[in-house]
Amino acid sequence: MKEAVIKELYNLDETIAAELFEGLTYPWEALPKIGEFIIKLGESLNPDEYEKRGENVWIAKSAKVFDSAYIGGPCIIGKDAEIRQCAFIRGNAIVGEGAVVGNSTELKNVVLFNKVQVPHYNYVGDSILGFRAHMGAGSITSNVKSDKTLVVVKSQNEQIETGLKKFGAMLGDGVEVGCNSVLNPGTVIGRDSNIYPTSCVRGVVPAKSIYKSRDEIVAKQQA
Repeated sequence: MKEAVIKELYNLDETIAAELFEGLTYPWEALPKIGEFIIKLGESLNPDEYEKRGENVWIAKSAKVFDSAYIGGPCIIGKDAEIRQCAFIRGNAIVGEGAVVGNSTELKNVVLFNKVQVPHYNYVGDSILGFRAHMGAGSITSNVKSDKTLVVVKSQNEQIETGLKKFGAMLGDGVEVGCNSVLNPGTVIGRDSNIYPTSCVRGVVPAKSIYKSRDEIVAKQQA
C-alpha cells in the first residue's frame, strides 16, 4: 500500500521525532513506541532550551502554556508551541514546534509534527499528524472500533492488518480536516488532501484529494 508508507505521508525534517520512524514502513508502527521514545529523547534535550516539569515532561522555554492546561508525561512540547486554556494532554504526546493545541482539546499517544493545529474541541488519540496538518473545530479521531477488534487499514484494492486495537488516524503533511468530522479507526489521509466538514471518514484517502463523501473523492485541480 504505497500511499500509506511513511515517506509518502511525512517530511521527517519537520519533527523532533524523526528517529522514531527509522526502520519502519508504515507510520502506525510507531504508535506503541511513542512513550519510551519520549523518555529517551527528553533526557537528551538541551536544558538551555527545554525545562523539565514533573515526571517525564519537557517543555520548550519558548512555548506558551496556559495555567489551566493539563500536561501529563511522557510528553515533549516543542519550541514556540501554544497550549491553550483547558487543553488536556494525557501523555505519550509530542507536540511539534509552532503547533497549537487549543481550548478543551485532548491528546493521547500522538505525534504532532511542526505547525500542526488542533485548536478547538478536538480529540486526537493514537494518531500522527504531519507538518501543517489542521483539524477544524470539533473534528476528532475515533481510535477504537465499536466491536473492539483489531484495526485494519483498507484502501480500494488492498488491506493491511495492523495488530493494533487502538489506532486513530494518520494525517499527511498539509491535510485539512473540516469541522465536526469523524476520522474512524485506521484512517489514512494523503498529503495536501481536504476533508469536507461533517464527514465520516474511513480507509485511505489519496494525496491531493478532496473528500466530499465516501463515494465522492475527487482529485484536486492543478493550479
